[in-house]
Amino acid sequence: MILNQRLRAKVQTLDPADVGDTTSDGVCKEFYENLYTYHYLKRPLELIPQLAASMPQISEDGLVYHIPIRQDVVFQNDPCFSDGKGRQLKAQDFVYAWKRIANVKTRSKNWWIFDGNIVGLNDFRAYTKDVAKDAVDYDRPVEGLYAEDDFTIVVKLTRPWPQFVFWLAHLPTAPMAKEAVDRYGEDIVKHPVGTGAFQLKQWHRGIYIEAVRNPTFRPDFYPSEGDPGDAEKGLLDDAGKQLPFADRVIWRVVTEDQPRWLLLMRGEIDLNGIPKDNFGQAVSMGRELTDDMKQRGMKLELFDEPSTFWLGMNMTDPVLGKNKPLRYAISHALDRQYFIDLLWNGRCHPAYGMFPPPMKAYDPSINETSPSRYDVEKAKRYLTEAEELNGGKLPKLTLAFGGVDNFYRQSGQFFKRNLNEIGLDVTIELYDWPTFLDKLRNGTLQMYFSGWMADYPDAESFLTCFYSPNAPWPNSSQYNNPKFDALYEKVSVMPDSPERTKLYRQAQQMVLKDMPCAFTYHRVGYIIHHGWLTNIKPDGYKADTIGFGYLKYYKVDPKKRDEYRKAFK
Repeated sequence: MILNQRLRAKVQTLDPADVGDTTSDGVCKEFYENLYTYHYLKRPLELIPQLAASMPQISEDGLVYHIPIRQDVVFQNDPCFSDGKGRQLKAQDFVYAWKRIANVKTRSKNWWIFDGNIVGLNDFRAYTKDVAKDAVDYDRPVEGLYAEDDFTIVVKLTRPWPQFVFWLAHLPTAPMAKEAVDRYGEDIVKHPVGTGAFQLKQWHRGIYIEAVRNPTFRPDFYPSEGDPGDAEKGLLDDAGKQLPFADRVIWRVVTEDQPRWLLLMRGEIDLNGIPKDNFGQAVSMGRELTDDMKQRGMKLELFDEPSTFWLGMNMTDPVLGKNKPLRYAISHALDRQYFIDLLWNGRCHPAYGMFPPPMKAYDPSINETSPSRYDVEKAKRYLTEAEELNGGKLPKLTLAFGGVDNFYRQSGQFFKRNLNEIGLDVTIELYDWPTFLDKLRNGTLQMYFSGWMADYPDAESFLTCFYSPNAPWPNSSQYNNPKFDALYEKVSVMPDSPERTKLYRQAQQMVLKDMPCAFTYHRVGYIIHHGWLTNIKPDGYKADTIGFGYLKYYKVDPKKRDEYRKAFK
């Protein structure tokens, strides 16, 4: 049984320490696993053990975590092991993986997750600065991170951090076999050695990736319970059956909308989003498939993504950083609703702040006061103030996008017209995704169009994008407000409560007042898939269901697929 998937961008790396984009994350999570994951069918999301044997034992002060791990897990077979056979997973593999991220020489994009949070780990990082790369002693003790025995991890936090358990379900905290890193070195980015349901067979960069069933994968089974209505939708038909269902997975890298759509129509990929130019062909009355799609046996899945997209402004830029009226002018110049209607077929909610509608912290009344609203006259008044502050006419600005297809070209043209209308001169730059990410993470872009998909089901995930120690990633605007930082540090140690939600909203208001970015929209996910593909239940956190460790649940009926290809070739 083969799953035919698609990727809208090139995979950059298959090393969890190096992953920092959703495309790479989605593929990589098919090879690696974490201590915890989310129940595939339950909503709201429910955290459950994956490589852990149970949920963590947490001390009363919230500082010490004891985490038992399963004893029936082995790494996939690989030449890095002495006999070529994957060895048993140990607690030390997690300790090594996290220390490896802390190692300055690794240059991990994900150090910010751990920075300042685990007792002694920052000291270990400081130690690695003055040690040769191949001489780092990973057995060097760290007070807050160690294996109590082969199957128990102990973590001591510097402060209570209720969200820590969510990070234990996030790819960068996956265990790594030191043997694999020692053997492959820098090439570990293309030699994943994990514990997941699939293992890499071949990767032709920029073209396709092929994975096959991992023969050493432990016993794992499709869930036997879900939400009300799941049984009626057929989502429990495979309850209790062993995973994965597929023998192979093939991801094709197809960066343009129309080629992806044609592949879907020919039956050569199993599922896809709906491109703007094909929306009318696929969907009738906004939420129903057209007769043609129904005749083809297509299915439609809709969901609110926990995502927010924005036009970011580099706060270290000499023009933008010191000119708040200019930033306000830019924000008020953006016609969000027209952009959504024109380029997204209405498949988004206008964004007036950082928190998306699925989040508890979302404030439905924020549209009444937010400066992230379209108002041309107000934008022009702010621009006049901005020019007075600048001492004359403002120089040409540059706005960058991370994509080169029609959507990004049209988006650039749209925002350029919006800004030209109030009197700003703007140049649009289009980069391929890897180049854009590099520039974003190096803090070299003046203005950029980007956004954030929640890493876990808590609004704190969005606050991390504006916390000054996280600059330039994920704080790509390099926003620095000591009052915001203090509030973030306070709220990030609080358990879920009405008081915490109130403080989340206060933090959001601080960002809106300073305007390091102009919030634009929250996406609504539209996923269309062939009827031969079953067990599909997107939750918005899985980036259009391209993976994230969930392909093991997907099932294909090869006979139905063959019949479709004969009928619609």
